[in-house]
Amino acid sequence: MTKSRTTGFNRRHMLALGAGALAAPFVLSRTAYAVTPAEIKARGKVLIGIQGDNPPWGFVNSSGKQEGLDADLSELFAKELGVPAEFTPLAVANRIPALTSGRVDILFATMAMLPERAKAVQFSKPYGANIITFIAPKEIEIKSPADMGKYVIGVARGSVQDTDVTKAAPAGTTIRRFDGDAPTMQALLSGQVQAVGGNIFYVPRLNESKPGTYENKLEFTKLYNGACTRLGEKEINAFVNGFIDRIIASGEWGKIYPKWMNNPLPAFPDSIPGIPFTVS
Repeated sequence: MTKSRTTGFNRRHMLALGAGALAAPFVLSRTAYAVTPAEIKARGKVLIGIQGDNPPWGFVNSSGKQEGLDADLSELFAKELGVPAEFTPLAVANRIPALTSGRVDILFATMAMLPERAKAVQFSKPYGANIITFIAPKEIEIKSPADMGKYVIGVARGSVQDTDVTKAAPAGTTIRRFDGDAPTMQALLSGQVQAVGGNIFYVPRLNESKPGTYENKLEFTKLYNGACTRLGEKEINAFVNGFIDRIIASGEWGKIYPKWMNNPLPAFPDSIPGIPFTVS
């Protein structure tokens, strides 16, 4: 009788352990990362995903310090939370996976606000603006998308310019994809490609290496940039939106923005089709 009871207990005990082991991954996946401002404050730092090679948005300077518009915004955000910022520099294609996997709490990472991205992440209100362009040496004649097919084109893999160039270029155009903005520009400078899809900040960077060589040939999409948090995380989304409202209303952001963008702070739309700014 004792043996039977012991066996029954052992079986029940093992089943309970097994159930716990099966449940553990789901529990860990939910609690492994901070999802509210209170949890971030309790941890003592905010984990921010940013681009590490995309001036003037985000880049690492010669001293190893993160700089740029997104870095300044991130520091203000961390100050609002009352904790230091810990940066994780990310390539274009790695930004959303880093957020959804819990490596970072938030993205201030040149994230263009696009409806397809809004299915994977929660955007905040916009805080920046940009224009996607097609760039080539001045001596190359490109007057319309039809001319793009004559050249080998480089783009940052998974970027908005990747999408825009792919849509605009004639069938059969050779498009080479690189892991980020810096490798794309280097491919143009080294002659691996003859033109690139980029943004309004590519030409100044390219002309630092070869002054007066490159220019914008075509303009594609005007974009707004927002911070990204994970879908459904209402408290952090509301906190970010309140933070953006405050720094714009106070004039603080209007003083920082021209330092990096060489343009005054633009007027931002109250809504963008297909992109909610708040968690419903």
